[in-house]
Amino acid sequence: MIVYNVTLNVDEIIKEEWLQWMKEIHLPEVMATGKFISYEMYKIQNHNVEDTSNNYSVQYKANSLADYEEYVNKFGTALKQKTLEKYGDKILAFRTILEKV
Repeated sequence: MIVYNVTLNVDEIIKEEWLQWMKEIHLPEVMATGKFISYEMYKIQNHNVEDTSNNYSVQYKANSLADYEEYVNKFGTALKQKTLEKYGDKILAFRTILEKV
C-alpha cells in the first residue's frame, strides 16, 4: 500500500471556505479518478499554543505505486492547477509518498 500525503498550510482568511471546498469538491474529484481506495484528512495540532497556523494533512491510500503514478500522470497536474487558480498563494503544500512497511 502507498500513501500519498499532502501537507498544507492554509491562510486563516480562507480556512473555512477551503475546508468546505475540500470536502465537497476537491476530495470527491480526487477519489473519482479511481486511483485511490480511501483518504483521511487531519488538522495538524501545534505544540506551541502561540502558533495559530492552519496546517492539514490529507492522506490518500493507493493499492500500488503504479496507481499513484497513473494519478499523477493523468489527473494530478489539472487538479493542482484548479487549486492554484482558486487559492493562489494562500495555500502552501508539499507532497510525500509513504510506503507501508
